[in-house]
Amino acid sequence: MTRPIKIGIMLPESEREMAGATAGWRDFLAMGQTIESLGFDSLWFADHLLMRVEGHEPQGAWESMSILAALAASTERITLAPFVAATAYRNPALTAKIAETIDEISGGRFVLGLGAGWAKPEYDAFGYPYDHRAGRFEEAIQIITSLIRTGTASFVGDYYFAQNCELRPRGPRPEGLPIMIGTFDGERMLRLSAQFADHWNVWATVTGNSAANVPALQAKMDDICRSMGRDPKTLERSVAVLVDFEGAYGRPGQAHPSLVGTPREIADEFLRYADAGVDHLQVYPDPCTIEGFQRVAEAVDLLDAES
Repeated sequence: MTRPIKIGIMLPESEREMAGATAGWRDFLAMGQTIESLGFDSLWFADHLLMRVEGHEPQGAWESMSILAALAASTERITLAPFVAATAYRNPALTAKIAETIDEISGGRFVLGLGAGWAKPEYDAFGYPYDHRAGRFEEAIQIITSLIRTGTASFVGDYYFAQNCELRPRGPRPEGLPIMIGTFDGERMLRLSAQFADHWNVWATVTGNSAANVPALQAKMDDICRSMGRDPKTLERSVAVLVDFEGAYGRPGQAHPSLVGTPREIADEFLRYADAGVDHLQVYPDPCTIEGFQRVAEAVDLLDAES
């Protein structure tokens, strides 16, 4: 049985996102093991520190890499990844070291999701520079990819440097664990994804949370890949999807539409993403609880039954 598209679940990393409650480690442990037992392919944990959205109470978040390391040790099969780690929040060489360590703990199930970040209030609160985000990301990704893929890096830029750096010891994939870059639709970040990533992701705002809008994005990325001498087929594609069920709590600052419907209707929309060339979906259900995950699983079970 071959599922036509991989399906993963995003965990409720911030305060009040577990249907109004704040998830703690015991909740995440139960969620991770449930996601695995339900047959999902992956779990994802957003990389935020302190979200401040106008009109809403501040939301703190658990540190993503720490939680993912703990989940790596307490699951056996599923892929784990940050969604996505802001390169500004950690020194790039240290980011590679953390990723390699989590890959070792997981036995080779970690994907290093990376992005330039976007939430200025948390940059300000934690003292990270917000200027030249794409330029800083471009330097960071060169150090990170060199270390992950070759084990060494020497780089001097305007924002970062690494001097005779080595990634030692190497984890279970010394040839390099997968690197995913998450983008909106800016040309510069798309080109950096085509140049450096194994896997390209877009958030729900970019697609309007609809598979119907994916083909145009795919065509744009395919053209960029070809212009850079890369076969577009070598770049894995994923999309985040927001799904609402009865009793949805709401997502502060997320005003775009959510996918709703019966398990059959949700499964059909997942299939439309597959038909549009998407390899993997990161599903963020609301309520973001074990019960919400079970509701998504009803749709995934239909895909499996038809495979």
